[in-house]
Amino acid sequence: MKTNCLFIILVSALYSLTLSGQDLQQSAQPQKLSATSKYDFIPGESVVFYDDFTQDNIGDFPGLWNTDGSGEIVTTNLFQGRWLKLGVSAEFVPATKKVFPDNFTVEFDLLPIPGPNDENTITFGFYIYSAVNPNDLAEGGAIPGVAGIRMKFGNYQHEYSTYSEGLYNLNGNTENNPLVINQKARLSFWVQKTRVRAYLNDVKIFDLAKALAPGLGYNALRFETGSEAQNLIANFRVAVGAPDMRNKLITEGKLVTYGIYFDSGSDKIKPESAGTMKEIATVLKENPTVKIKIIGHTDSDGDATKNLDLSKRRSISVKNALSTEYGIEAARIETDGKGATEPVAPNTTSEGKAKNRRVELIKL
Repeated sequence: MKTNCLFIILVSALYSLTLSGQDLQQSAQPQKLSATSKYDFIPGESVVFYDDFTQDNIGDFPGLWNTDGSGEIVTTNLFQGRWLKLGVSAEFVPATKKVFPDNFTVEFDLLPIPGPNDENTITFGFYIYSAVNPNDLAEGGAIPGVAGIRMKFGNYQHEYSTYSEGLYNLNGNTENNPLVINQKARLSFWVQKTRVRAYLNDVKIFDLAKALAPGLGYNALRFETGSEAQNLIANFRVAVGAPDMRNKLITEGKLVTYGIYFDSGSDKIKPESAGTMKEIATVLKENPTVKIKIIGHTDSDGDATKNLDLSKRRSISVKNALSTEYGIEAARIETDGKGATEPVAPNTTSEGKAKNRRVELIKL
């Protein structure tokens, strides 16, 4: 009897470990793209700042950032790429060095991890504001700059506060789609004049029509960390200009998009591509006689032959998604890939490489 009990316990333990291994493996896999009517984020057309931290050494603080605390570039065992590990109770500012136009977008990956004493409470702040001196982290204290919006994200709720002339004037919160320790999230922000939309993964968290005071030059972005769980960020991208997909594709005959995302070395389309894919599908549905060729492009990192193959597979993935997820006839779409053979920017910087990683749609 004891032997049978021990056997059952052993089998149960092995089964539990197998499930844990499967869960861990699944968490590292990219999600399958799915169409959604609520996710309408489309990234800006022209990249003005990009940092994936590949130009700095592991263990260093990145050269394109400023802080009043500490931080270092790290890698993780579950998620690929380099991450900036933000120190606790500090501010972090990327040196974007520009006054943004009326229409711009900001995107980055976020990975909350347990704090130094295994704290799991997530507090992560992000500001968009108009600064007299964007590099002065002490400007305005807790209410930096002339005017702006502070958003705080966590594992219980997300909050926002808009402010101008040193006073908060609009506040709100939501418990929708909380952050989770050790799970990667994608945060995206879309500014259109006074309007700010905030997205977490494929969910729109905030949509505030009067978030920003009009008539000011918004030129600063800031991260703010708490004293509990720590936060890692990656693939930080700022871009300007809303792409006019209909005019580019139908009138000019060529659409270049940076809003279709893949993991490095993968042909699987990431979920945050849904807004761009939906818009492309809408243009094609409104012009049912138009046929297109999808061409994938990569940067020059890695083997040239593998990059060429990857670019071809990515174009096929886009075709398949447009057909299966959005109802576009496959017969209307051809595919090709150019690898790194047709760069539009030097492959010597992270920003240049980001511009070269693109998908082109050519009207046939």
